[in-house]
This record gives sequence, structure tokens and C-alpha cells, in this order.
Amino acid sequence: MKIVTFNVNGVRARMDTLLEWLERTDPELVALQEIKIQDIDFPKSAFEKIGYHCYLNGQKSFNGVAILTKGEARLSKKILPGNSDDQQARFIEVYYKNKRFICIYLPNGNPKGTEKFVYKLEWMDRLNEYCNEALKYEEEVIILGDFNVIPQNIDCKYPAQWAQDALFDPQVRKKFNYLLNLGYLDAIRILDESNSIFTQWDYRDRAWEENNGVRIDHILLSPNAADKLEYSWIDTTLRNQIKPSDHVPVWALLSTK
Repeated sequence: MKIVTFNVNGVRARMDTLLEWLERTDPELVALQEIKIQDIDFPKSAFEKIGYHCYLNGQKSFNGVAILTKGEARLSKKILPGNSDDQQARFIEVYYKNKRFICIYLPNGNPKGTEKFVYKLEWMDRLNEYCNEALKYEEEVIILGDFNVIPQNIDCKYPAQWAQDALFDPQVRKKFNYLLNLGYLDAIRILDESNSIFTQWDYRDRAWEENNGVRIDHILLSPNAADKLEYSWIDTTLRNQIKPSDHVPVWALLSTK
């Protein structure tokens, strides 16, 4: 089973590229972030025409997540438990082929010292509690998305540039590592420990041309799902397209046995 996560940075802005990419690469399940569109306005028919079922948690102009599946899935949740007042569309969960897929768009948190950073830490605490609870059911749990976390120094080109950024804050990295300590597996890092494998490059300051990127898009696998991991990779080809997202897709291949 080929699965992929991709922060598209606006579905409307990437439709032609997105549809061509999906037809060419043929993933079984797709987790999208920053769709930046309400559910009612999402172009479902275009994706259904190429064989996908669409499960949405959209929001006008900001945020928004979606999961696309080749076969029919069961929508489980659209709200991360723990804060009934949270109105931001950052979470969606489906069950598909006996696996539990969670797509997230974790808050950026910048600037530090503001409510945005407090919200990020609180959101991560809720996610960690939820993912810890999920392990009790011994299911295959796969968490995909834009975590807005740079886990290690090797996940950015110039660590000193990120020292004061919420993506690289010690508290943030500690909360991300909490998931790894629970037993969730970083699907990319378990197979590739090299430097300079990034998933996002800023549009400014020739970041793409000079490979000044960060690795903030991740696929985490529960122990039962990790047993099925055959391969993982980052596909940078879309970053060279006209009007690209600043992120690129992250893939994993899971055995169906």
C-alpha cells in the first residue's frame, strides 16, 4: 500500500499539478494539509473522477486537512479531543483497510512568546495523549502530516538560523520525541539518517536553489504498522513545477500481508 502526505498550500492553486501527480503516482491513500477551502467548495468531483473518495475537514482560506482513499473508508473524527473550543481545521481520522489513519496540520506556533506558541504546545499535548491512548487498542496507526517540527539538527541546513523559531524550540522537539518514545516510528529517519533530506523550502531568499530547507512533514507509524514498512522516501520533483507548494510529498510503502 502506497501512502503519501503532502502540504499542498492551497488546493485551488495546485489543482492541475495535483491531479496529474495523483494519476502518475497512484497512491492508495493521500493525506493533504493546508487545503485552504471549505468542505462545500472542495472540488470532490475532480478527485472522484480519477478514483478517489474524499474525506474533508476544510476551512475557508486557512488550514484544512483531507484524506483521499482509493476505496471507501470510514470517517472517524474531525476534531482532536481535549478542547471543544478549538475551531481550527487541523485534524481528520479515517479507518481504511483495517488501519487507522490520522492526518494533521500541527500549528506553526510563531512567534514564540505569544498565544500562538501556547496553542501549539497545547495542541501537541492533546495529540500526544490521543496517540498514546490509540496504542492501547493494538491497531495499525499511521499519523501523517505537516507537524511543523524540525526534530533534529540534521533536519535543517543551518540549525543556528532556527534557534529562536517555534519549529525548533526544545519544548516542541521534546513533545515530538514523546511520540517516538511511545514507540511510534519516524518512517523516513528509520531508513535514511543522512543530512539534507528536507520537505519544505521557503519561497524567499533562494531557499530551494540553495537547498536551505527543513524536514517538517512526517509519517509516524505505531509498532504494529511499523512492522509493515517496506520503504519510504521524499519526492522533491514537484518543487520544480510552475507555482509549486513550498512543501513536497513524503511517501511510505506498507506491506499488505
